[in-house]
Amino acid sequence: MRKIIKGKTYDTRTARQIDYWTNGYTPRDFSYCYESLYLKRTGEFFLHGEGGAMSRYGQHFGDMHGSGEQIRPLTVAEAKEWMEQHSTAYKYNEVFGETAE
Repeated sequence: MRKIIKGKTYDTRTARQIDYWTNGYTPRDFSYCYESLYLKRTGEFFLHGEGGAMSRYGQHFGDMHGSGEQIRPLTVAEAKEWMEQHSTAYKYNEVFGETAE
């Protein structure tokens, strides 16, 4: 997916995927949710998410609901928080460096 937000381009084909998370539902389920954290060559993070009609990425089409996807730029602090919730300590340290014990 490619999107321009506030004059900046975010493209899942050219950015490096850092990690991903899924809620365990299959893509056919209305509650399905999948998120990928990306890092651009410029050092900016963004989140690409997609999901079923009942997920946070669901979209309204008139009086109907359907699946959808979205790109959201993240600050470094938001990327760290996402990784703390959805990734491993090994991957976190690989991206952000070793943490204090």
